[in-house]
Amino acid sequence: MILSTFSSWDFDNTWLGIIQIGFVCLVLIISNTLRRKIPFLRNMLLPTAVIAGFLGLGLKYLIMWLDIRVGATPILNNEFFEIITYHTIAIGFIALTLKTLKTEGESRTDGTAIKSGLLIVSSYLMQAVIGLVITIALGFLFTSVAQYAGILLPMGFGQGPGQAGNIGQVLQDNGFVGGKSFGLSISTFGFLWACIPGVYYINKLAKQKKITRYTEVEASETLRSEVETKDEIPLTESIDKLSIQLCFVGFVYLVTWLFMQGASNLLVNSGIKFLAKDLNSLLWGFNFIFALIFTMILKRILAFLMKKKIMKRKYTNDYMLNRISGVAFDFMIACSIMAIELEMLNNWGLIIALILVTSIGGFITYHYIQFACKRLYPSYVHEATAGMYGMMTGTASTGVALLREIDPNFKTKAADDLVLGSGTAVMFGGPLLIIAGLVYRDGWYWLYGSLAALFIFFIIIYYFLFLFKHKKKVQATNK
Repeated sequence: MILSTFSSWDFDNTWLGIIQIGFVCLVLIISNTLRRKIPFLRNMLLPTAVIAGFLGLGLKYLIMWLDIRVGATPILNNEFFEIITYHTIAIGFIALTLKTLKTEGESRTDGTAIKSGLLIVSSYLMQAVIGLVITIALGFLFTSVAQYAGILLPMGFGQGPGQAGNIGQVLQDNGFVGGKSFGLSISTFGFLWACIPGVYYINKLAKQKKITRYTEVEASETLRSEVETKDEIPLTESIDKLSIQLCFVGFVYLVTWLFMQGASNLLVNSGIKFLAKDLNSLLWGFNFIFALIFTMILKRILAFLMKKKIMKRKYTNDYMLNRISGVAFDFMIACSIMAIELEMLNNWGLIIALILVTSIGGFITYHYIQFACKRLYPSYVHEATAGMYGMMTGTASTGVALLREIDPNFKTKAADDLVLGSGTAVMFGGPLLIIAGLVYRDGWYWLYGSLAALFIFFIIIYYFLFLFKHKKKVQATNK
């Protein structure tokens, strides 16, 4: 079906992106309506963006089947959805990190931030070990299954579709055909694992009278960031307050790009030719990590300027930064599902691998998080379990959605644990990120060495989380 009314050049260079953004916006609006009107979707706690992703995926293939195009250009293409997924993860993290945490500056002598960070990283490591064991075994049976593909389980479950797509692309560039779609598919199954067992857990506790589920109206009465405090710039003056927030986000992302471009040039021109390609792919795959680092530097600079009275008003606003990150993550989740290429998974090997990796990984994650939260957060175990499980299989927003069902006003520390734990997890997560750049290299020793290293790191963190403290208590009791 040809819709050409102006030149293909005009469409390709000016209107193609606008039309595709409009398409994503349309399916988000329709999905939000469906979620509000259909009790099943509402009760399942499926995020609107997940519903939009599945709806958009179906419409994408319908449009492709109808062959709707302007001139020679289809009105939808997978590259656009992949680009949106790639960039919105960094934009969302920049906006979140620019926020001023309620607990920022407060003493956390109970070590909750460290414990939460270690729990998150131990879950990543456990998921990576499970994924690799499964795909190593399946790799002997199906040539289409890369034996290192299991490293995508923590990327899709624990870190979300943006990271799953980034690392999936790295694996695809290094020989795993369909790696990006495989990673995005894992993240999609992760949302299902977050919502279905998560809702089951909440409903089971509610029936046992251990918790109370709140209605949507009650859950909306949460503590909100103020739109304007007395120390902040006004909502509107010569420039809109939201524009300032977007400028900060855009500036940090520009600095991030300049750094990655410079580092990439150094790698390409370095003498380590045998590692340059792999490191370069990994460098661009971890764009959100560098964005996070430069955002933290900017926060320190702004705090210093305020302290020295050089800057007399606060320019960042938590409420608006929340909205920017929310928009970024909604688009990221929806586009990540739309970007899945079903034909890439059109073989039994990848389908079996996807089902086994996500099913076994989801089942073990569910029970591991329950086990861990009983020991680490005894005073609010149910709230901690709901939030942490939702985040370790979906995204932070899924964890918050589950948490709000039983703690809408965030009276427990469970919400802070998700935020602070994610921050400290960046410090402890180095081994996983390094191994993700080594596991796919040629030679069996890289694969099995990576698996062994992941298992050892998991045992070390597990010891400090659960056994070290217990051992000290026993020694103190014996004295």
